[in-house]
Amino acid sequence: MNPPIDCTLGETCYIQNYVDTDPSAGAADFTCGPLSYDGHKGTDFALPSLAAMAAGVDVRPAAPGTVLAIRDEMADHLQDGPDAPDVSGRECGNGLVIDHGDGWTTQYCHMAQGSISVTKGQRVSKTTPLGQVGLSGKTQFPHVHMTLRHKGQVVDPFNPNGLIACGTDALRGDTLWQTPIAYQAGGFISVGVWDAVPDYGAIKAGAAGADALPATSPALVVFGYAFGARTGDVMRLTLTGPAGTVISQDMELTKNQALLFRAAGKRGTAWPTGRYTGAATLMRDGETVDTMTRAIEIVN
Repeated sequence: MNPPIDCTLGETCYIQNYVDTDPSAGAADFTCGPLSYDGHKGTDFALPSLAAMAAGVDVRPAAPGTVLAIRDEMADHLQDGPDAPDVSGRECGNGLVIDHGDGWTTQYCHMAQGSISVTKGQRVSKTTPLGQVGLSGKTQFPHVHMTLRHKGQVVDPFNPNGLIACGTDALRGDTLWQTPIAYQAGGFISVGVWDAVPDYGAIKAGAAGADALPATSPALVVFGYAFGARTGDVMRLTLTGPAGTVISQDMELTKNQALLFRAAGKRGTAWPTGRYTGAATLMRDGETVDTMTRAIEIVN
């Protein structure tokens, strides 16, 4: 199998959720981590922003097969936004199902309205564009949800044998991916610097942050937009410039969160001109989970 999205994992896309392996009312991914939710039956390959979705990212088959069914008429709409449509019974949104033979199928959800470029009964290869990543159905971020089934039963491609293990013991390598996909236990989607604490909607849209700011800016603020946070994690935000450290703040995270952002800033109106670097680091149990930087210029 191949990832069902035309992007580079860890750079231009990331995995937000895995198959829920907890049979109770709780949820856990295949490492016993929190990157899932109750009853989640697939893997969510996510884009970092609405801007990335608008630019267009293809969905591709995980393996060759024949298209069994298609839906392509549902509108793209954030389910946590105003006037969200009722998608009861159609939570998958626009998408399709591919038959791979021997009882194996894959289902693809949340594709962009009107983007599906294949037809029912069509044979597809692993490089055939199926359509594009969207926001249709029950979703709060742009992604393609892929569910793998064998004879109608959900199979986790990261843990096809359903063995129970936690932490690094779960990373055995016996996956169904043609090229192994590293498990990322949380990390950063974006980091930026702005002259105020940005609106969360702007961050999710990819419209927050700047490449340059004036030396008369009322403040400098560094923010980190992250996924997969766990209780007790620490997000460290720093900003350094020509005169040294401008901001350095550690923030303990008090609950598990699928998506979140934090910001730290300093007021001022006479910033030295030159290059500044904002950095965000996610730490767990004293170890670094992920780090990301963003450079900007302060100009006259």
